[in-house]
Amino acid sequence: MKIKINPVKKIVAELNVPGDKSISHRALMIGALAKGRTSIKGLCLESNDCSYTAKAFRDMEINIVKEGDLTIVHGKGLHGLTKPRGPLYVGNSGTTMRILAGILAGQDFESTLTGDTGISARPMKRVVEPLLMMGVRISAEGDGEYPPLKIAGGKVKPISYKTPIASAQIKSAILFAGLYPKGTTKVIEPVRSRDHTERMLKYFGAEVKILGKSVSVRGPGELKARAIEIPGDISSASFFMVAATLLKGSEIKIRNVSINPTRAGILKVLSRMGANVRIVNKRRLALEPAADMIVKYSRTRGITITKDMVPSVIDELPVIFVLAALSKGRTIVEGARELRVKETDRIRSMQEGLKAMGVDFRVEGDNVVIEPADSLKGAMLKSFGDHRTCMALAVAALAAKGDSEIDGKESVSKSFPSFFRTLFSLT
Repeated sequence: MKIKINPVKKIVAELNVPGDKSISHRALMIGALAKGRTSIKGLCLESNDCSYTAKAFRDMEINIVKEGDLTIVHGKGLHGLTKPRGPLYVGNSGTTMRILAGILAGQDFESTLTGDTGISARPMKRVVEPLLMMGVRISAEGDGEYPPLKIAGGKVKPISYKTPIASAQIKSAILFAGLYPKGTTKVIEPVRSRDHTERMLKYFGAEVKILGKSVSVRGPGELKARAIEIPGDISSASFFMVAATLLKGSEIKIRNVSINPTRAGILKVLSRMGANVRIVNKRRLALEPAADMIVKYSRTRGITITKDMVPSVIDELPVIFVLAALSKGRTIVEGARELRVKETDRIRSMQEGLKAMGVDFRVEGDNVVIEPADSLKGAMLKSFGDHRTCMALAVAALAAKGDSEIDGKESVSKSFPSFFRTLFSLT
C-alpha cells in the first residue's frame, strides 16, 4: 500500500511512543519462564513482532492476558513450557527466533521455529553455532544458516563463548540456554551490545555477573515473577527527534523514553552532530532508566560514526542517514555491514531512497559515506517491506521540497503500527 507525504514547515507537540520493543520481547519471555504472575505495564504488544512472541508462548500453554493497561503473564518456571502442537511461527521477528532458540534448548521436547519468507533469508548460524557448542541438537537449512530451526532440547552444557560480532540476540540466546545446566555460562563480545536481557534476568532472580564486555549466568537458575514497567522505545522516538531537528521552528517533547546507555547511542550521535536535545525528568522504571526528551530545531553537522559506535545505533542508522543528508559536511558510518542482514538490506534501501531525493549516498566497502544535499526533493520511494526504512523515508519526505509517495506503508506494523497516525497528528 502507498502513502502520500506532504512536506511541512514545523512540528510542535508532546507525544508518547510505544513501549520499547526489545524490552517487551524479553519481558514476555522471562515472564513465561518465571514462577508466578508477572505484571507488565507499557508492553509493545500491538507490534507484529511482539505479538508473535506472545503467540509462541501461548502455543506452549502460557497464559498471557490483558488487564486494563497491564499485560499479565502467568509463568510456569524454566521447565513449565509444553510441547507445541506444531511449528512455532514467528513471522518476520528475528529477535523472537534467535532468542527463543536459546530457551527451547533447555526444554525436554522437540520443536521447530519458522517464519515468513523474509526471515527465511536472515542468518541464523550465529546462534546455531554456540548452541551446538552447548550440546544442543539444533539444525537449520543451508549449512545451518537459514530458518526453519529444528531444536531437540534437554541436555545443555555451560560454555565460555566469544561472539564474532556484538549482538544482543546472540548473547541473549546463550544466556537463556545457560540458565538450564549446572555451572557458569559466559559470553564475551567485541563491543558491548544492548543489555536488556542481563538486566531483566538479574531483576527476576538469576545469578548474573557483568564484567566489562563479558556477561555470565550461573545455572541452574530459578526466576521469580515481578512487576515491571517498560519505557518508550528510543528507536521509535528517534524518527520524531530527527524530524524536529530538521524542521525550522520545531519543538517536541517525547515522554517516558528509555535512555539505557547500551541502547541510547542515538543521543550521543545527535549531540555530536549539534542537535538541540535536552533530557529531563530522569527516573528508573524498576530495571531500566527513562526520561523525557525535548528536541528543538538546529543546524547539524556531519560526523564520523566509528565501528565501535554502530551496535548502539544499529536500529537508528536509517534515520541518522536522513539527518546526515541535510547536515553541513560529510558523514561517514564505519563498519555498517550489519545493516545488510536486517528485515531488508537497509544500506541498499536507504541508498536508493535518498538518491532519489537528490543525496550523494556512497558505499565504500563496509562504510557508508553521505555528502549532504542543499535540499531534498519529493520522490516516489519504496520501503522494501522494512519498517525502519519506511519511517526514515517518511521523515525525509516531511523535510523535502515537493510531495513524496512511499510504497509499503504497512511495513510499520512490525514495530509501530500507529506511526503514520502519530506523524500526521503532529503536522
